[in-house]
Amino acid sequence: MEILLALCAAAVYGVADYSGGRASRTVSPIVVTAIGQGCGLLVLVVIVLASGVPTPPATDWFWGGIGGIAGASGLLAFYKAMGSGFMAIVAPVSAVTATAVPVIVGLALGERPSVLSLCGIPVALIAIALISDILGLNHRRAPRKIFVMAFGAGSVFGSLFVILGHTSDNSGLWPVLAMRVTSVPFMFVVMYFTKNKPSAALPQLRFVAGSGILDTAANALYLLAVRHGLMSIVATINSFYPASTLLLAVGLDKEKIHRPQAIGLVLAGVALIMITVS
Repeated sequence: MEILLALCAAAVYGVADYSGGRASRTVSPIVVTAIGQGCGLLVLVVIVLASGVPTPPATDWFWGGIGGIAGASGLLAFYKAMGSGFMAIVAPVSAVTATAVPVIVGLALGERPSVLSLCGIPVALIAIALISDILGLNHRRAPRKIFVMAFGAGSVFGSLFVILGHTSDNSGLWPVLAMRVTSVPFMFVVMYFTKNKPSAALPQLRFVAGSGILDTAANALYLLAVRHGLMSIVATINSFYPASTLLLAVGLDKEKIHRPQAIGLVLAGVALIMITVS
């Protein structure tokens, strides 16, 4: 069950990233994040209230709130780094870092996956880097600050996955709602002080709204997955999200898949088999 949920989370995260990236071509990343997460909050309120799950204890609100600020800050750093023109560097660095953090934490906390699963984790990390086109042609040397921002964004995303894993198993989707309750006001404050206007999102509203709603859905799927399985394994499967972003870019934007990316997709399948059959 946890493998399927993690795969679904990865697919949805990838579509959310594609939508946010499309919107950020012409709209400020701050506006995309603020309005998108606001749309996600509205949808999530309806789902949580309809679920009938009782309000969780204060600890879940605390972890969810911290996760909300972390996630919003990570998205800002990620979008800013991606907008610098060094996407081929930012994507793999942030993706691999986001995977490594929960894997390291999970193993440090006593998780013991099978030997085959442990061997599959580094294969997955290599696959992520290749899918993100780390070996693509015509790469420019990125400034140190871009590496720092990419590493920082990945670390924050990875920390978010760890935070979600600390919430109560019976709290339903309340922790994800707690994330949005904190991240949305935080982003609107950032939007206000940076003098960005919500109306700027209107020309790309479907992508803006889609990025926020899908990101919220992906967080919910990951939360359900990590409650059923080991964080080190769930986080590794979840890390395949660049694959769906790549496939959308190929299908909708007519981008070409480079040979290393194709190899990365194959390695991702190998890693998935290694983890699943163990």
